[in-house]
Amino acid sequence: MNLLQDLNWRYATKRMNGQKIPQEKLDIILEAIRLSASSMGFQPYNVVVVENLERRKEIQAKAANQPQVAEASHLLIFAAWDTLTPAQVEAYMQQIAQERGVALETLAGFASSINNLISSRTPEENFQWTARQAYIALGTGLAAAATERIDATPMEGFNPAALDELLGLKEKGLRSVALLALGYRDEAKDPLANAKKVRRPSSEFFVTVA
Repeated sequence: MNLLQDLNWRYATKRMNGQKIPQEKLDIILEAIRLSASSMGFQPYNVVVVENLERRKEIQAKAANQPQVAEASHLLIFAAWDTLTPAQVEAYMQQIAQERGVALETLAGFASSINNLISSRTPEENFQWTARQAYIALGTGLAAAATERIDATPMEGFNPAALDELLGLKEKGLRSVALLALGYRDEAKDPLANAKKVRRPSSEFFVTVA
């Protein structure tokens, strides 16, 4: 299959059958998310992986009781960093220096540019930026799941504050921004399982500027 066929196949699955995803497919999806594009490579977010059914049922109660949360094989929670600090930037520089085999001093300009960007914005503006970075990874996860023929449902319909309290995310400096249920569609229960994909035509969607 090619990517366009895979994307035509995928849809926001409304009902899943509870079947477990093979570990190797889950690992591919998670690795694709880890490798996703991120501004300056900073990755100011974490992904919480929840397989335990009882825990997912607890989360379901904070997510408008959407059935996919409990019917999925795994639930991914994209959680943005609540606060950005120079210490996080320093840790990133240390990682770059180690993995690329370069002197830490050569990264001083890069570190300053990130710190200057962070300090020029309000805490809320920084959080909105970290959340947008998490959404880039969410999109990568959706595409990766499609290539593995794993159904995936992105969700914003949940109570972030309640979910953060349930999972103790605030204490970890995280705020949940999106959910991604992974599993297999239940064609008997999902009315959209065989529905034609609907997207705006290219002639209306793309704008060419001369």
